[in-house]
Amino acid sequence: MFENLTDRLAKTLKAVTGQAKLTEDNIQGTLREVRMALLEADVALPVVKAFINNVKERAVGTEVSKSLSPGQVFVKIVQQELEKVMGEANEGLNLAAQPPAVVMMAGLQGAGKTTSVAKLSRFLREREKKKVLVVSADVYRPAAIKQLETLAAEVSVDFFPSSIDQKPIDIVNAAIHHARIKHFDVLIVDTAGRLHVDSDMMAEIKELHAAIKPVETLFVVDAMTGQDAANTAKAFNDVLPLTGVVLTKTDGDARGGAALSVRHITGKPIKFLGVGEKVDALEPFHPDRIASRILGMGDVLSLIEEVEQKVDKEKAERLAKKVQKGKGFDLEDFRDQLQQMNNMGGMASLMDKLPGMGQMAPAMQGANLSNAEKGFKQFESIINSMTPIERKRPDVISGSRKKRIAMGSGTQIQDVNRLLKQHKQMAKMMKKFSSKAGMAKMMRGMKGMMPGGMGGPGGFPRM
Repeated sequence: MFENLTDRLAKTLKAVTGQAKLTEDNIQGTLREVRMALLEADVALPVVKAFINNVKERAVGTEVSKSLSPGQVFVKIVQQELEKVMGEANEGLNLAAQPPAVVMMAGLQGAGKTTSVAKLSRFLREREKKKVLVVSADVYRPAAIKQLETLAAEVSVDFFPSSIDQKPIDIVNAAIHHARIKHFDVLIVDTAGRLHVDSDMMAEIKELHAAIKPVETLFVVDAMTGQDAANTAKAFNDVLPLTGVVLTKTDGDARGGAALSVRHITGKPIKFLGVGEKVDALEPFHPDRIASRILGMGDVLSLIEEVEQKVDKEKAERLAKKVQKGKGFDLEDFRDQLQQMNNMGGMASLMDKLPGMGQMAPAMQGANLSNAEKGFKQFESIINSMTPIERKRPDVISGSRKKRIAMGSGTQIQDVNRLLKQHKQMAKMMKKFSSKAGMAKMMRGMKGMMPGGMGGPGGFPRM
């Protein structure tokens, strides 16, 4: 998310560098460009106007401190105002209620509501250690009930059955009663969606809300609809007392207009971001971290949290001990590393959170990044086509074996050769890492570790 905005702002904010003082004259052009960048990102016009006025008011006449350039002062102001627009701080769920705490999910059809119920239930079970029950009150779409049942099993939470011949209020009341008896901490209710906001839908969901009195009412909306997401959320909020927003499909949105518009238009905080199709692809929304990403400064805190949650620590420790004992780094180890990266959302997700990568957008994104992702998947497919002995001892892979492996993985012999070559380089790097002067040598040996032609010598982008 925000790739286009990040790229545009990175170029624009350079304009004030080198100025002795920030004045209305020397920031006027920059502000005009920032305004255009926000409008192109489909940020709502009232938000853009308020943002530009606030930045201008704070920046004009600001003296430059001895340690900072005017450009840095201006960027800091822009960052703080971005945070303010999006809410300044993360607002989690308020589950301080007599169990079960009822969370109602509302939204239009196709926004990813049912999937978000599953993602949120997994988040609460794993991160908050809550006992979660989910129920579908969508009696208009039989597939929705079955979909939630399947997803509930996938994320290991309990599912309360319902059917299309029941009334939504009866379904939820029965689920609340069951949750109370079985001592569930949280009940998440999936409600019916529509293709558009209509009076019948609003009346029904308003009646349901009044009957079940949820502690949280979350509006689920597709980020790719831009500022329309904020306007739709406002229409719901006018009828329903929303407590927050879940912004879905942000991995497919290069603009970010919804994230920058929702809070200003609705007055309600974005509480979560859906960042992919997998059931673990849900992130708490931190305005300060998002502002940092927008300005190309990365999001190291989120990256650290992701590593803590998604990297298999036992495997990592086993590999470290194995390498330290000089037992080598075989192809199964290589495959494990590829899978760990995939668990963290792949190369694109990592690049989004690494500081400075926003400035390198043209080199790192688009076709180059896509090729790298394909290269990793191809590598995994090739390794899966090998025998256990071939994975443990790559040196036994002869010409005839390469031919068989290529056929089995749907690749060419040169692809197999490329994998073996890059594995050999990585094995050497791991060997250096196990020595006393390991880290410096490892960094020098990182060349060539990235498949897919990332641009520069050894596969890395040219700076």
